[in-house]
Amino acid sequence: MGKLIASLVDIVKKNKFVDDTQKALFDNFENTKRVNVYIDDLDRGWEGRKEDIRRISALLNAVRDISNEMDNVHFMISLRSDVYYLVRTSDESTDKISGSVIWYTWDRHQILALLAKRVETFFGRDISENSLMGMHQSKIAQYLDPIMTQHFEGKGKWENAPIYRILMSLIRNRPRDLVMICTLAARNARKKGRSKILTEDLQSIFEDYSLERIQDIENEFKSELPEIRRLLFALKPSAKKSSKFSDLYVYTTDQVEAKIQSASANAPFYFSNNNKQATSEELHYFLYKINFLTARRKNKDDVLVRKTFEENKYLTGRFVDFGFGWEVHPAYRWALEPDDSESIYARLDLLDFE
Repeated sequence: MGKLIASLVDIVKKNKFVDDTQKALFDNFENTKRVNVYIDDLDRGWEGRKEDIRRISALLNAVRDISNEMDNVHFMISLRSDVYYLVRTSDESTDKISGSVIWYTWDRHQILALLAKRVETFFGRDISENSLMGMHQSKIAQYLDPIMTQHFEGKGKWENAPIYRILMSLIRNRPRDLVMICTLAARNARKKGRSKILTEDLQSIFEDYSLERIQDIENEFKSELPEIRRLLFALKPSAKKSSKFSDLYVYTTDQVEAKIQSASANAPFYFSNNNKQATSEELHYFLYKINFLTARRKNKDDVLVRKTFEENKYLTGRFVDFGFGWEVHPAYRWALEPDDSESIYARLDLLDFE
């Protein structure tokens, strides 16, 4: 490897640079003597098969060997958390690279601060990320006032709620979700001749946003479960619950698995890495892993606690009852029930992430 880099340096030195960018890159290499290699999209087409695991495991170990041999070659590899988790628990040789793993996650406070920073930058004003991160969420939300209403003029549990709580309740822990909501709502506001996003602009785009999230999750995980869309829509409420205040998308473990069993009765589900029929427990775990389902329960202070797969991977296990129920993430609900959006406003508990 060292001889290869030395040869490349000699070759480049003997040739003219095509542009200033190439020259700057080479000058930087000559000064630092460091090569950074970035590898992404390894989970594209991931099916969770043994050969998939072996392929990624072999790459990780090869990268480790090269880095140990050459101090000036550095690798950064991006993997989905569930892919790394499966590789890590399936191949003991990967314990040697576990100390080099950086878990990259977003929380909602960071995402809200990011939106405020984007607004301030657009208007040519400067504010540091550290300042925003140190603020209360309600204070950060004031930076959104030039572009959107501060309160949601809706019904039910959403009536007069701070707009930032609405936004944070509808996104997964991904900045692009918030960008999508704001973009769709801004387009609608502009079409109506407004310079500010109002409640009606948000209400008009929730279904499109939800459909896009369904498409997102299908694109990401269809290679692992070909009939993922049918499984997702199996969690659509089948009947109205007795209380008008109950949430139709909140289930016990038994209720989740009963709905899955019902959907599997005439047409079983099969994962790409296995020819055996998938069990309801395996499909339940899959729905939690892809963050379609969120774990939820009330703590001793009667405060609603929500957990995602990244926060705790073991909550679906039958061997221990952790006391959690399940809810379909709000991002998907308009897609599952487009003809009854009013019930979502009436029943959905907004996220309290203070």
